[in-house]
Amino acid sequence: QVQLVESGGGLVQPGGSLRLSCAASGSIDSINAMGWYRQAPGKERELVAAINSGGSTNFADSVKGRFTISRDNAKNTVYLQMNSLKPEDTAVYYCNAEGRVWVPGTGYRYREVWGQGTLVTVSS
Repeated sequence: QVQLVESGGGLVQPGGSLRLSCAASGSIDSINAMGWYRQAPGKERELVAAINSGGSTNFADSVKGRFTISRDNAKNTVYLQMNSLKPEDTAVYYCNAEGRVWVPGTGYRYREVWGQGTLVTVSS
């Protein structure tokens, strides 16, 4: 079994900063892309930022210039640094990873794995 454990969410005032972390653990052969999605109340889940094993990144237009994403491949961990936060950034943030992981009964297979989500609230 592979798990993604997120941390770092919470309440912050507009203009403030937060850093989210997500660590993958379990039977992992390799991880290609890791990223963060978010879902606000009444809205669909959307991509916030992603990074592949080579370090190439992709950001939603709404967060460009404010958020950065990085990863530690040795630790299978991805980070999201969020600066200049706005009330519209309020959402549950989900970690996502794609790679070869152990699937009981079948061996290593390419799968997409999700974290449980961490709430980010931007409010004064």
